[in-house]
Amino acid sequence: MKIKFSLLIFALALQLACLSMPLPGLFSPTPTPFFEPATPTLSPQPGVSPAPTETPALSKVEGQVRLFQQVTLIEKSYSETGAAPLYTLEITTPLLEGRVDSRALEFNRQSEALVAELVAGFKAGFVYLTVEPIAAGSFFQVTFTQLAPPGDVLSLAFAVDGYADGAAHPYHFTQTLNFDLETGQALGLETLFLPNSNYLTVLSAFCRAELGLRDIGFDPAFTTGADPLPENYKNWNLTSEGLLISFDEYQVAAYAAGMQQVIIPYAELSAILDPGGPVAKILDQIP
Repeated sequence: MKIKFSLLIFALALQLACLSMPLPGLFSPTPTPFFEPATPTLSPQPGVSPAPTETPALSKVEGQVRLFQQVTLIEKSYSETGAAPLYTLEITTPLLEGRVDSRALEFNRQSEALVAELVAGFKAGFVYLTVEPIAAGSFFQVTFTQLAPPGDVLSLAFAVDGYADGAAHPYHFTQTLNFDLETGQALGLETLFLPNSNYLTVLSAFCRAELGLRDIGFDPAFTTGADPLPENYKNWNLTSEGLLISFDEYQVAAYAAGMQQVIIPYAELSAILDPGGPVAKILDQIP
């Protein structure tokens, strides 16, 4: 009887102890993971600041969010100096950040490749320079401007300014990149026009007439620079006002006249523009 009573007392004491014990003391906590899965994002580049852009216009397709509304055009800045030969280099590269998308990554790849090729061309000229500087050394600068209105099409003009140590004067030229974000492809000039439209002849006729009105010495020594040849119209951009053609130094005028640009209003090209092509996308974004 004493044994049973002792066991009863022990059981009651154990039950009271368990009830007074905090729950965490009874159950092991759920293990906390060492990390949470990361959401993929494009890592910001060092020294990057947002490029000035307008607020993207909403897509005219109800309820549809397009890629251009999910990315931001930024600039990556880079500078470099060298002593033998003496030079300075400053470049800005346009990049897209925001949504991780194969089309945006393809734009970044092409943009970086274009700038890298420009820099390689500058440095290839080092073989003609002396180790000891003749003047203040060489310099090279690349900047860019986005010319298309906010939308599916990115139309960038890269302005290149350089100087080779000992040369009589600096040099300047333009290189362009036109890219359709929805297709993820770079645009060729031919994609703007209907097949078999002989568009180069139309562009050449307009540019010749416009350049002939300018006091730049657009004479027979330079008129061939506006002939209807693909190499003469390789630098072009899509703007709100029209198709912008850029001619480099010496192409259609002497160095003193500088680079020349001609804007061809889209109305002048309406007969040969592809109604489902890139220009239609530009016009669709203009209020």
